[in-house]
Amino acid sequence: MNLTYIILIPLIPLAVFLLLGIFNQKIKPSVSGYIGVAGLSISTILSFYTAYQYFFVSEKVAGVYQTFVEKTVWMNFTDTLHIDMGVLIDPISVMMLIVVSVISLMVNIYSRGYMKGDEGYTKFFAFLGLFSFSMFGLVLATNLFQIYIFWELVGVSSYLLIGYYYTKPSAVAAAKKAFIVTRFADLGFLIGILIIGYYTGTYDFETLNAVNPETGELVLNWASTSFMGLSVVAWGIILMFIGGAGKSAMFPLHIWLPDAMEGPTPVSALIHAATMVVAGVYLVARLFPMYYFVEDGFALNIVAYVGAFSSLIAAVIAISQTDIKRVLAYSTMSQLGYMMLALGVSGYDGHEGVGYMASMFHLFNHAMFKGLLFLAAGSVIHAVHSNYLKDMGGLRKYLKITNITFLIAALAIAGIPPFAGFWSKDEILVAAYEHNKLLYFVGLFVAGLTAFYMFRIYFGIFWGKDTKYEHTPQESPLSMTFPLMFLAFLSLTAGFIPFNELVTADKVGFEAHLNYPLAALAVAVGAIGIGLAWIFYKKENNLSGKMVNAFGAFYKWSHNKFYIDEIYLFITKKILFKRMAGPVARFDKKYVDGTMEGIGNKTVITANKIKGMQSGKVQDYAFAFVAGVMVIALVFIYLWTNN
Repeated sequence: MNLTYIILIPLIPLAVFLLLGIFNQKIKPSVSGYIGVAGLSISTILSFYTAYQYFFVSEKVAGVYQTFVEKTVWMNFTDTLHIDMGVLIDPISVMMLIVVSVISLMVNIYSRGYMKGDEGYTKFFAFLGLFSFSMFGLVLATNLFQIYIFWELVGVSSYLLIGYYYTKPSAVAAAKKAFIVTRFADLGFLIGILIIGYYTGTYDFETLNAVNPETGELVLNWASTSFMGLSVVAWGIILMFIGGAGKSAMFPLHIWLPDAMEGPTPVSALIHAATMVVAGVYLVARLFPMYYFVEDGFALNIVAYVGAFSSLIAAVIAISQTDIKRVLAYSTMSQLGYMMLALGVSGYDGHEGVGYMASMFHLFNHAMFKGLLFLAAGSVIHAVHSNYLKDMGGLRKYLKITNITFLIAALAIAGIPPFAGFWSKDEILVAAYEHNKLLYFVGLFVAGLTAFYMFRIYFGIFWGKDTKYEHTPQESPLSMTFPLMFLAFLSLTAGFIPFNELVTADKVGFEAHLNYPLAALAVAVGAIGIGLAWIFYKKENNLSGKMVNAFGAFYKWSHNKFYIDEIYLFITKKILFKRMAGPVARFDKKYVDGTMEGIGNKTVITANKIKGMQSGKVQDYAFAFVAGVMVIALVFIYLWTNN
């Protein structure tokens, strides 16, 4: 397979970033929008061409999809340990190229309408180009250090986009929060990379993931050194998962995601629905053979339980939020938890790897319907100039396209057939049922919660109370509604893509069948969630108020996000800063600084006292010279006469 053109996929958005960034003041806003759309259109076409060539032109070898790599040595440490730069093409990287390019293109088209009239219009499209370049580089990386470089570039890009409204203190605070929280997580990622490189002698994905077809085990010798009962390599991949958990907003590193909604809504669709936040899921999937085989999947169990708990707590919090973008943010966290759960319960060979396939399938489908949900929410906000449910209601009469597309996305995420979310969510629940019943029931309960909170906001926005608006809401322009319709089409049809034949852990594929009893139960739970939302929110009533009173303190805890932010603030301000850093700072100021300042002050005092000796007058120097000679002479005479 020819890989020479693939490098253009990330380089074109980089060129867009440089062009719009350097000539920001000279390029007209209308032109900059077209440049951004044109650049991503070319990258999208190349991504689809790559997928066509890989899946339908390049033949399997012995029934296995091949991995194609083109790279060059960038930094050499030893004969075996070096850092390469290049591109890696395999089923999940091709899938991610489609996800990133489609969502980035739709966001660029949408932003032409949403950001119209903004002072930083050209700068915004430059930032979008930088982010797309970073994300493309991440998914095409051939080794751990290359993925880490682009991982950090994605972090910088998200910082710029979240803090785009830099005159708003809340946006600046949100950008800093996202950057700092993910930096702590990325420290774990970096330490994990260094451990893996030191003890395995390689950073290369192909070498790390190589499986011996005869033994069905990793070729890599991972058990040579142990620490606290686990191999050091196992500790390395656990530390790398911390980095992935931070980027994918897993508990307890999720606190940055809701605040990141301070950025423009197209940013929320791009970063917090379809691309950056799935980087952690992609990292685990990229190293899945290591996670599965090292220590019999010990690290994979951690992935499963962290994913399940994150999915549950996010769904519970989403029920009580009133800002529609924050509901979608917690929904994203919950669905990412689903993906992690699926990876955590997956096997490797054939149908045993259904969890891996389901996770990647849900990643793909989720990108489409969650991107649609955020863009549709942006269309609503564009019409009513508010993020809050209390300011909405009855909008179906004014925003007909937005209403229909939002409904399609809500049905998809609720897991209602034949929408895309049903097919991938069903496979996740099947994988969980076959490997861990507890995680299955958590996933099933979350499915019901998801349907309830999504239709809570759907009815609250488009039905509910008949709100009287100061200005009649208008449907968004075609530049904004076209992406909605396109993503709605994908939310309807993406579920029919045969992922079980295309994207699997062993790259072989397997025959998948719908588990009718489990599917029927999941659909019934989703339907119950929708039914409850219909009763509580379709028409204006006081039932929701009664429910809030019934749950009392638990609802308050949920509404306040279980006070996790406050716990972090207490730990940092009261314990780390006041109890630990405070005494150290006082000791430093009083004793260390005091000692140095004391020495300096004494030097100054002494200098003031003796500076008269350096008067510059020749007669003073002559007097001092003669006096000195006389003193020395008298001392010698005294010593000579006494001897």
